[in-house]
Parts: sequence; structure tokens; C-alpha cells
Amino acid sequence: MKKYTFPLVLACFCILIARPVPAQRAKKKDYLVTLSTDAGSLRFILFDQAPQHKANFIKLAKDKFYDGLLFHRIIEAFMIQGGDPNSRQAASGVALGSGSPGYRVPAEFHPDLFHRKGAVAAARDNNPEKASSGSQFYIVQGRKWTAEDLEKQVDRAPRKPTEAQKQVYLTEGGTPHLDGGYTVFGQVIDGMSVIDSIAARPRSQTDRPLRDVEMTVSVERMKKKKITKQYGYVFP
Repeated sequence: MKKYTFPLVLACFCILIARPVPAQRAKKKDYLVTLSTDAGSLRFILFDQAPQHKANFIKLAKDKFYDGLLFHRIIEAFMIQGGDPNSRQAASGVALGSGSPGYRVPAEFHPDLFHRKGAVAAARDNNPEKASSGSQFYIVQGRKWTAEDLEKQVDRAPRKPTEAQKQVYLTEGGTPHLDGGYTVFGQVIDGMSVIDSIAARPRSQTDRPLRDVEMTVSVERMKKKKITKQYGYVFP
């Protein structure tokens, strides 16, 4: 058997390690979430920058965990909140908001993800790690801010927005004081008016809607190009 000399072996090894590694193919598909209520349906995407929250929400939705749960807390010009398992068939007037699937999701803060109108974010209790509820989430309605009022909101926020994010708060609206305090993991891309409709409903002193707002949630894996074509959302 022919023997390779050391210089030849070394040269071959150098060629192999110098060969460029092919770039990972960008994913062509992603999940589209559809959340339906008696006020209509809204659709949102989930962010890869919050992978644990994304995977958790998809699993719960596929398991039909959210079907029949309520938006149990609504505050106009702020947000609508749901996902408490105790809200399923809850009697009228019962206080809600403390239920969970029995676990938390570690916080996943990302500087590109912020509380613009339509942001989907995880609710949480006051645990020091700011870990999220395993199931409860809220959808931002917020409001448009004047430059002066926005600066007051920014002073309250654990994380300060970029100049581009400030422009979004000025022109589209949101809840800037929550940035860096709660994990944002999705964005509504269709059905913003549904948020407005739910948030405007009469509510009790505990902010529970006087008439229950029940949800059903489904997820569908879809080509990104199709999502962009149908809903105008451009993936980064």
C-alpha cells in the first residue's frame, strides 16, 4: 500500500480545513398563529429570538390548551391578556389571572423585540428572574405617544428603546415602559381591529370583561413568501 509522506498529508489537511463551510439555509417556512374570538380573528407570527417561548406556545396551541380559555383582563389603551387555564368555564365574577400549567419559561429579552402595538408578550408574576408564565400572554394595544410623554415612559422602562423604536411608538403606538421587563415573543400581522374591539368592551373592577371573550388558537406551518404575500409581513 502506498504511503503518503507527511508533507502531502499536511497539505491535504490544510486544504480541508481551509474549505469554506456552506452557509446554513434560511428556513423557508414558519408558523402562523390564528387566534379566533367572537370579535373576529387575529393572526401573528412568533419570533426566533425568543426560541423557548416560541416552542412552548406552539406546543400548547397544538395540544389545544388555549381552546376555550378567556381573555380575562382587558385595559383599553394598554393590552388584552389571556391564557389562564382557570378561566375555562369560569363562573361570572370569579377573579382570574393566577393559573398556570405548572411551570415558568425563562426570560428571553432581545433588543430588537419591543412593545409596539400588536406585540405578543408573556405575562409573569413578580419573580426576581422575570421568568414568564408558562401559558399566560398579553397582546399590546397601547397608544400613540407625544415626544414629551414618550420620554416619561422611557424613563420607567428597564431597557431604553432605540431611536427607530421610538419612532414606532410615536407613529404606531405601544407600551414602551414594559420593554426589558417582559418577554416579547410575537407580533400580530393581521386583525389589529380585533384587539381594539376587545379592549373597548365593558369590564369589571378587576378588568375582566363583563361578557366572556373566549379564544381558540391554531398554528399552521406556512411558506414565508405566502405569509408575506397574504399579510404584508416581511421576515428579517
